[in-house]
Amino acid sequence: MTIMILGIDLGKNSCSVAGLDADGKVVLRRRMQPKTIVGFASKLAPCTVAMEACCGAHHLGGLLSDQGHEVRLMSPEYVRPYVKAQKNDDRDAEAIAEAATRPTMRFVELKTAEQLDIQSLHRVRSRLVGARTTLTNQLRAILLERGTTIAQGRRKLEQAVEALLADPDFMAGRIRRLLAEMREEWLDLDRRIEALDREFVGLARNDAAARRLTSIPGIGVLNATALVAAVGDDSSFARARDLGAWLGLVPRQHTTGGKPRLLGISKRGNKYLRTLLIHGARAALPSLARSQTLLGAWLRSLLVRRHRNTVVVALANKLARIAWVILRREAPFEADRATATA
Repeated sequence: MTIMILGIDLGKNSCSVAGLDADGKVVLRRRMQPKTIVGFASKLAPCTVAMEACCGAHHLGGLLSDQGHEVRLMSPEYVRPYVKAQKNDDRDAEAIAEAATRPTMRFVELKTAEQLDIQSLHRVRSRLVGARTTLTNQLRAILLERGTTIAQGRRKLEQAVEALLADPDFMAGRIRRLLAEMREEWLDLDRRIEALDREFVGLARNDAAARRLTSIPGIGVLNATALVAAVGDDSSFARARDLGAWLGLVPRQHTTGGKPRLLGISKRGNKYLRTLLIHGARAALPSLARSQTLLGAWLRSLLVRRHRNTVVVALANKLARIAWVILRREAPFEADRATATA
């Protein structure tokens, strides 16, 4: 039995494995625990191991790659059309193996341990920011129920809560203690988020690629480290436009009968990274639009013809394409060549 393609349907407690020979025929079906896959693969001749790019795939892929196997990770949405008949784990493993044989299939680059660590830090920070937003919204609701309206803005809410808690005549009993507890929880979330921000600054200083990315207007420490963690080098994308499309910053296309129709942005790919790039573009737009550079002239022409929010997204796409060029050429940002190189 010679296995050329080994498809693995990952699971928490059990995994389904399907092996294909050189003719694409299924010659192996087996159910095993995740911890036994590495030992099983070590007994096989070097082959192609295919998995969906899900939780645990990069770690297992790294172990299998060290054994000499070629690891191919794919997006689950690209594997789904290859599932035949009824869906089950064995069929999923077979579909993964078959999808990996297609010459037009798009594969996900295997991430290093350092990239996974940085991504984990970003996800924790995103969760903390979301928890802080939920907490502040609840604070506003509690005060509004008692006739106190606070102006928009986190800083204004912070000042108002501190002033109310300092007033001995404002609210007594359990609700006052509850507000004080929520304020302490808020301060603790601020401290944890600030600690992660300082850690990202240190990571950006020690990484040459991240330092080069921070030279781009609108790309700060968070954007740079998130890009390095998600993209790594430029080997995953053949062209700069591919990175923008992967991030969902390009128009969604619906063309039929030879009549092209462009809709809103596709919003595919990494939502967190796309959000960071759009926020960075919104912050950098005023200064870039005033600059006497090719990029500034391009933005001014867009602002005349398009809505400001559309220009922000277009600039975010441009920044992503510039980031690809910076990673490819290993050179700092040059404003005069921005529109010509990306």
